[in-house]
Amino acid sequence: MELDPLAPESDADAPSARVTGGGKPPARRETPESRANPAPPGAPRRAPPPPTRAAEPSPAAPAEPAVGATLELTVPAVAVADAPARTTAPAYSATHRPRPNNWRLQIPSILFISTALSTFWVAATNGDLLGTLSAIGSALALGDFAAPFRPIAENWWQGVVYMAAVMGILLAHEMGHYLQARRYHVPASLPYFIPMPISPLGTMGAVIGMRGSQADRKQLFDIGLTGPWAGLAVALPLAWAGIRSATALPFKPEMEGTFGDPLIFQLLIAWLRPNDPPGTVLIVHANPLVMASWVGMLVTGLNMLPIGQLDGGHVTYALFGRRAHWVALAAVVVALAFIVVAGRYEWTLMLALIMLLGTRHPPTADDRAELGRFRTLVGWFSLAIPVFCLTPFPFMPR
Repeated sequence: MELDPLAPESDADAPSARVTGGGKPPARRETPESRANPAPPGAPRRAPPPPTRAAEPSPAAPAEPAVGATLELTVPAVAVADAPARTTAPAYSATHRPRPNNWRLQIPSILFISTALSTFWVAATNGDLLGTLSAIGSALALGDFAAPFRPIAENWWQGVVYMAAVMGILLAHEMGHYLQARRYHVPASLPYFIPMPISPLGTMGAVIGMRGSQADRKQLFDIGLTGPWAGLAVALPLAWAGIRSATALPFKPEMEGTFGDPLIFQLLIAWLRPNDPPGTVLIVHANPLVMASWVGMLVTGLNMLPIGQLDGGHVTYALFGRRAHWVALAAVVVALAFIVVAGRYEWTLMLALIMLLGTRHPPTADDRAELGRFRTLVGWFSLAIPVFCLTPFPFMPR
């Protein structure tokens, strides 16, 4: 048996049946007219006329209302009790809305203000925390409550300039990550700034939380690399202006608070101050622009190390894929050997934090996404940022 998919669905739509061969034709229906006038024998039989239908009364045209008449509309009553129960949640009114999670905004705001005050403090007190606390204790013991605030009142402008410059560099760096993440619809938090008033820098930088596993290879490359270049776009002009206006003095062994110059600073000094005699140093802590740009270079150079979840780790994974793990291990071995051979144990804490975060980069949402020639060239060039921005001797010995 075969079923025709185009067969009619009901008997009313089916065509009339025809009987062929030896079948018996259907009997004719008896009507009053056929009984009064019977057909002679042998005459052909005619098909009965189709049944007639009673004419239906045509609907009357609605009467046009007279001018000034009142139209009455009849609305069918709806039984409220018989209405089905609502299964959807009621909409919130304008005065009753769900409370947003304010902690996502409050915590970054509190840390931002704390870091701003911390950087202002270290610049206004020339980074001498112990000396400042000792002076405050002596002044309070003598009853001179205004003495602790005199150094800050004298150097407040230095604190404001350093605070604005450092916070501007860090904010540009982190917002580069954040805006690129928003561009690619990757969930990311606002920047979390890290205050550190006990250090001469006043901060340990800033971080953002991001679900990098939801980004593909190309998107992770853009998110990881936009931050360092955005920070350098602010730090380089500040370094240029600060180096031109900084005071240079001959280096003496008794000098305190001298900082090692990264390669980019050495190139800028050779270009902007060619007449300075050899052996001179810039008084970094007395020039807030130079100090702020120095901090910006340090933060950028550390972030671009090709290890784990650092910005350089994102770029390295985008360039090498799973082989980036071996690059990270090689970088850790080189850093550990430098700490031991050169005796620069101030880098031990930083290396321990990096290794605690992990040296292996997790896979992206799509490791097969193509970077393109331009991104590949920019990525290779950006791996040299630590060479120019990171100094192996950040704090010179006294």
